[in-house]
Amino acid sequence: MENEAVTLYCPNEYCQAANPLTHKFCQRCSTPLPKRYLWAVKDGLSLGSSGEKLADRYLVLSKSVVLDIKPGLLPPIADLNRSPFIRAYLKLIPYRLNVPQVYGVISSGDRQEPCDILLLEKPPILVDTTNSTNWEIQLCQTLGSLWSDASSIRQINWLWQMANLWQPLLSAGVASSLLDPNLLRIEGSLIRLLELRYDVNNPPTLSQLGDFWQQLLPNPKPVISELLKQVNISLIQAEIKSSEQLIAILDEALSQLWQAPRPADHPTESKINIFTKTDTGPVRQRNEDACYPPSDTFVSKPPQRIALAIVCDGIGGHEGGNIASNLAIDTIWQQTLDLASVKDGNIDSAILLTDLETAIAKVNDKISQRNDQERRQGRQRMGTTLVMALPIAHEMYIAHVGDSRAYWITHQGCYQVTLDDDIASREVRLGYATYRDALQQPGAGSLVQALGMSQSNTLHPTAQRFIVDEDAVFLLTSDGLSDFDRVEDAWENEILPILSGEFNLASVGQRLIEIANTKNGHDNVTIALIHCQVKYSEPDLILSADLVSHVPSRTVNLTPGKSPNYPDPSQQKTQVILASKLASTISPLPFSFLVLLLVALASGSLGYLLMQWRWLRPNQVPPIILPASPHPDTSSQPLASNSPAPKQIHNHRPPLEKPES
Repeated sequence: MENEAVTLYCPNEYCQAANPLTHKFCQRCSTPLPKRYLWAVKDGLSLGSSGEKLADRYLVLSKSVVLDIKPGLLPPIADLNRSPFIRAYLKLIPYRLNVPQVYGVISSGDRQEPCDILLLEKPPILVDTTNSTNWEIQLCQTLGSLWSDASSIRQINWLWQMANLWQPLLSAGVASSLLDPNLLRIEGSLIRLLELRYDVNNPPTLSQLGDFWQQLLPNPKPVISELLKQVNISLIQAEIKSSEQLIAILDEALSQLWQAPRPADHPTESKINIFTKTDTGPVRQRNEDACYPPSDTFVSKPPQRIALAIVCDGIGGHEGGNIASNLAIDTIWQQTLDLASVKDGNIDSAILLTDLETAIAKVNDKISQRNDQERRQGRQRMGTTLVMALPIAHEMYIAHVGDSRAYWITHQGCYQVTLDDDIASREVRLGYATYRDALQQPGAGSLVQALGMSQSNTLHPTAQRFIVDEDAVFLLTSDGLSDFDRVEDAWENEILPILSGEFNLASVGQRLIEIANTKNGHDNVTIALIHCQVKYSEPDLILSADLVSHVPSRTVNLTPGKSPNYPDPSQQKTQVILASKLASTISPLPFSFLVLLLVALASGSLGYLLMQWRWLRPNQVPPIILPASPHPDTSSQPLASNSPAPKQIHNHRPPLEKPES
C-alpha cells in the first residue's frame, strides 16, 4: 500500500505528534512508535479498500489486516454480551503463544444486527517495510507448505504443540481450529493459529485429527516416517484414546531423536550461556531484587554441568522484600539443583514439571514460616515474585509466580511466555474482560499471589515446558524492565543481535539495565539472559513404529485453569527414562536362579553388580551430593545459561500491592 501520506500518532499522551509510518521513534519526543498490526475477523463484512480508515484509527492494509495508527488510545471496551464468542479467546490466554488474543472490537452500532469486527493482536503475518512507499503484507506460511523441508525434530515439535493444544481448545469449543489447514501458520518453530474456528455441531475427535494429519502431512522425514504412519493409524482407529497418550508418544519420540547416535562429524548438541545483572535503580534506596547466578556472573554449559537462572522481585516493608528474594534464591537453588543434575534427555518431563512446582511450594512455605516467626501481618508480610529457567537438552523449563516475566526471542519474534499473576490477567482468564479492558480497572496490576504471603495450599505456580530446536534467547526480568512494554520496544535492536553474534550477553545485559533505569526508573531491575545454541543433525536410525504401543498413557488433566494430576512428587522423583526402560526389560527371575544368586552373594562375587543394578529400578535415581553454597566461586570461571495448562488463580485474600515509587 502507499504510505507517504499516512501518519502514526505518538502514544505519549503529552505529545501525540503525527509521524511518518516508516519512523520507529517519535520525531518530536523520541518515544517508540509501536506498530500494532491486527487481524480482522469479520462475518461477511468488507473492511474497505487499502488505505481507508475504520473508526477513525484503524488503517486498512489488506482485506483482513489493519494497523492501529493511534496506539496511545485504549480500544473501545468490548461488550461481551453482544459478542459472546470472544470468551473462547479470553479463556485461552494461557496459550497465547499459539492462540491469538483479542485487541478490540469495531462495533457495527446496530443492536439488532450485531456484525462486529473482532481485532486480534500479534497475528502470524509478515510485514516488509524496506520499501518506504509500498509495504508488503503477507501471512506466515501454512504448516502444510513448510512440512517437507523441516527437520525431523521440528516436525515432531509441531505435532507435539498441536497435541498439547487439543484438550484446551476442545474444552473451549474450538478444537476444529486444529483441523483447518488455512489457520495453522508457522513462525519458526511455533504453531500459530490465525484465528479460532468454532465447533458447530459435535466436537471433533482424535480420529479426525489422525485423518487430518495423514492427508496434510504425507512426507515426514525418513527417521520418523514409520512412527508417524503408525501414530496416524492408531488415531484413526481410536487406539490412541486421549491427547495425553498422544503427547506421551511424541515426548518419547523427541527424546529418542535427541539421544540417537550420530557420526562424530555431525553431532547433535546444545550450548547454554547465562548472564545475570541486578541494579537498585535511580529511585529506590535499597535493592529488593535478587538473582541466580549472582549479578554480573557469566555461566556456560558446557563446561559447567548445570545451567539455571532465577530472578526474584521482593515485596514487603522493613527490608522484608530483600530478605524474601534472597531466601527464595537460596532455597529454590538447593531444591532445583538435583533436578538439573539429571543427564540431558534422561528425564520424565511431566514429573520434572511437578517437581518444579513442589520446589516452589517449599520456598513459599519457608518464607511464610519466617513471616509467622517474626509476627508479620498484612502488608508487613514479606514476599517475592519468582521466575526461573532450567534448560535441559532440547527443552526449556520455565516456572514462575507473580509478575516477573520470561520472554522467548528468536529470529521470528519476541514472545512473552509467562502470564502475570495479577488482577487483569485473572479477569481475562475468567472470561470477564479483554486484557486491554482489564488494564483499565482499578488495581489491575495488583498481584493475586506471590511467594511467602500464605501457605502453599493456596499457591498456584505455573511450570511450562518448551521445545527449543533453533538458536534462541530467553530473557527473565523483573517488572523494573518489563513495565510499559520496554522489552517489546527494545528486543529487535538490543537482544536479537545476540543470535547473530553481533552483541555479547554482558553488553546486552548492561544495555537493558540502562533502558530500565532511563525509560522506567521507578523500581529495582534485574535480568537474566539465557542464550541457547542448538545444533541438530538427522540420526541414522529409524524410530520404530512399536513406540506407539510401548509408551504408556499418562492421565494428565490439561484443562485450562486446572491443576495437572501428575503423580505425587513426594512419592516419585524425577525419572531416568533409559534406566527405567532397562529395568522394565528385566523379567522376573525363576526361583532356582535366585538360589544360585544367593550362593554367589555368599562368596561376594556378584554383590557389586547387584548394588549397581539396584539403581536401575524404576523411580530410582542415584543420590546427588549438593555443593555447600548457592554462590559459586567466581575467581576463575563463574558457575552457571505442550505443556500442562497453567493453573487457575484462586484469590483467597486481598490483592498484593507493591510499594509505589
